[in-house]
Amino acid sequence: MRRWFLFLIAVLVGAGGILYYAWYIKPAAPVESSPDLMRVDFRADYVLMVAEVFQGEGDLGMADEQLTFLGEEPAVEIIDQAIRFAEQNGYKQADLALMWALRDAYRSSPQGLNP
Repeated sequence: MRRWFLFLIAVLVGAGGILYYAWYIKPAAPVESSPDLMRVDFRADYVLMVAEVFQGEGDLGMADEQLTFLGEEPAVEIIDQAIRFAEQNGYKQADLALMWALRDAYRSSPQGLNP
């Protein structure tokens, strides 16, 4: 019984030492990143999510705000890149239709948006 107790104490001291070292002595440095550095597949998925919300809400202004999160490019360019990726990588036809509908809404939008 005493052996198990000493083993448990050793494990707890070791884990505590590792946590102390990782949190206080040498913590991980924060990495600056921005959404425009996301991989193209994540960007396409994000555009698809925006298109799904747009289909339900019908608010192009909100979709525009969400797409500006991805960078300084015009929203239509971001959507077109996502559609090209989706077509090349076998996205479902229903998902493509949502992205096309969002792109068409942008193209027919008034100049007030980021077309």
